[in-house]
Amino acid sequence: MKLDYPKTFLLGFGFLGVSIIWSVYNSFIPPFLRDYALPWWLVGFVMTFDNIAGIIIQPYIGQLSDCTRTRFGRRMPYLMVSAPIAAVFFILIPIVYQNLPHTGTALLILSAVIIVMNIAMAIFRTPTVALMPDITAPVNRSKANGIINLMGGVGTALAFLGGAALFRLNPGLPFYAAALIMLGAVGIVLLVIRERKDYCSTEGQPAGERPGPVATFAKTLRDAARVFTAPEKSAMFIFLAILTWFIGYNAIETFWTSYGREVLYAPQIAAGTMTPDEAVAKAAGMLVFIALSFLVMALPAGFIASWFGRKRTILTGLAIMILLWVGVFFIKNDIYIIVALVLSGVAWALVNVNSLPVVVDLVPESEVGSYTGLYYFFSMAAAIIAPPLAGLLMDFVDVTLMPLFAPVFMALAFLCVLGVRRSEPPETVPAEV
Repeated sequence: MKLDYPKTFLLGFGFLGVSIIWSVYNSFIPPFLRDYALPWWLVGFVMTFDNIAGIIIQPYIGQLSDCTRTRFGRRMPYLMVSAPIAAVFFILIPIVYQNLPHTGTALLILSAVIIVMNIAMAIFRTPTVALMPDITAPVNRSKANGIINLMGGVGTALAFLGGAALFRLNPGLPFYAAALIMLGAVGIVLLVIRERKDYCSTEGQPAGERPGPVATFAKTLRDAARVFTAPEKSAMFIFLAILTWFIGYNAIETFWTSYGREVLYAPQIAAGTMTPDEAVAKAAGMLVFIALSFLVMALPAGFIASWFGRKRTILTGLAIMILLWVGVFFIKNDIYIIVALVLSGVAWALVNVNSLPVVVDLVPESEVGSYTGLYYFFSMAAAIIAPPLAGLLMDFVDVTLMPLFAPVFMALAFLCVLGVRRSEPPETVPAEV
């Protein structure tokens, strides 16, 4: 029952690879797309490609990996195949952007490259995340998820800090560096993590046919419907909370660098003291504050939840986020924004580190992959809703309203978490609960 800290840290390299890719992607793709003269809502729609791929593919891959048996294990084959494909097409994104004129044809080519990269990342992500509960006892999953998110925070910090500096030199460099780091991180996981023996023998392969993607997506919808119709509503409320808090967070994650160029540093751009690319780089660089504070807080967040309770820890994080981002809407001062970003990283760790353990502890071990996929179903649904909705608000009302997405939807998530009754490890919950 003791947590294997070295093994968990090494497993965290997989999440480091995932985080560095998405942090670079979300920081620099929206400004690229605006250079094709797209309206905000259409930029937001293109930014949902990864989430559309995820919502269809990730639950399927999660369930498929549950019943996969190879000599490499049940999760590892998906990392081995999809990570190199994702890296190659991620590198192609800036090559297309920089070397083709910004025409409709070039936009179609860029979109095709983005779609292939997103499909590969969707195949890669769920098995990577599902490895944690595979090798960790339920009572230790908040701590283990804290370590995993700590490593993810390292990836995010590398993306924002190094990415901003590299972007100033050449907009393609953050993509090249992130792809190489991701491949190295996945290589570490493949070399040092060994799945359980019963997952590495075809003799123990579960009987029955494996469902196809359409059937699996239909099953995911049925599972989601079952969550909403079950007599005990903890799963329903935690998934609704996941949906709403990710709507708030994803809008900011998608449009922060664009908000920096269009609002925060627009006066400097107009005065000629800063170029648009420098504004994008500066806004991306500011995100390192949320990444570093998340990094510092990721591991303590798991321990805090073990002592304070997962539900109360998540509620505390949401309350802090609500207060901070109301302030960001009203206060455009760099000092306040930096403080808000630092504290947002702390709050987001309290929320994010403890949400997946709540989900996986609601189901038996045989369904961990499926519910990991369902967790991503709701988070990806949020990420599909958020960018176009925020883009519409920015197009038809005012771009300055973008920061309000966080406090509004975090408040809705707060109300949903209040309805969760089963949030602790099974060993700590009375038998009648």
